[in-house]
Amino acid sequence: MRDQPQGQGLLLRWMRDLLAEPQLRALDVDADQRIDTHRQILRKKPALQDLFEELYRLCVDLDRRHLSGSGASVELGAGSSFFGDVFPNVIVTDITPAGHLDVVADALRLPFRDASVRVFYGIECFHHLPDPHLFFRDVLRTLVPGGGCVLIEPYHGLVARYLFRRLFDSESFEMDQAEWSTTTTGPMVGANQALSYIVFSRDREKFEVQYPSLRILCQRPLNNYIRYLGSGGLNFRALVPAALVPVAKLTERLLTPMNRLLALHHVIVLRKERDHPMASGGAR
Repeated sequence: MRDQPQGQGLLLRWMRDLLAEPQLRALDVDADQRIDTHRQILRKKPALQDLFEELYRLCVDLDRRHLSGSGASVELGAGSSFFGDVFPNVIVTDITPAGHLDVVADALRLPFRDASVRVFYGIECFHHLPDPHLFFRDVLRTLVPGGGCVLIEPYHGLVARYLFRRLFDSESFEMDQAEWSTTTTGPMVGANQALSYIVFSRDREKFEVQYPSLRILCQRPLNNYIRYLGSGGLNFRALVPAALVPVAKLTERLLTPMNRLLALHHVIVLRKERDHPMASGGAR
């Protein structure tokens, strides 16, 4: 977390501690039991379940609209996800073992055959990858031509920058990080939540030169921010009763023109345009 004036820093920490989910207070965020604990929290939050299901349906809709080819559908970094319950054809994976996963998989060393995957879905996954170059190289290897990735990540608008720099001690939001790679100490700790901004916005020309076969088709902010904050996510107590979710959803729609200011997340769609020599991919 960036340095704050002492009074402001103490107030923010007090508010975070007050609103933190009690089940997570003494839990190491890199511990294996994190996923099971998050799934327990998720079961108690119908508004958050509804929000996640909306994201799953968005991922599949964007896949069907923009991608092509035959192959597996894979969720990366699933964590507590129930994507596979909503879409049973999706192979649910994470680097941390958990009972609901189909495969334990490292997104930097994908356990799939060459040209065998149509789409990779990643919700709050990409910014946890310590070396995006290894990810892109393996994505190019495993995707069929016409296939791609649908990624939902922290956004970089004014409100997102303010909140994500202050919400978590275990993650940063450093938009001026020079390199794409990040030093992490585990699956969760050390991630830079601004990584999608760095790679796909700030360094877009660099990305397009190094990975000409991966075309950025879509990059837009999402308008789920009131419901996300109101639900408390997986780490904080809910602030908005489930009965008010329809009101929150209507408000988000009315504020759609202000998404670039208010949004907390955005979606990125990448498509593998053609087979391409790996030589350019992974260059530093």
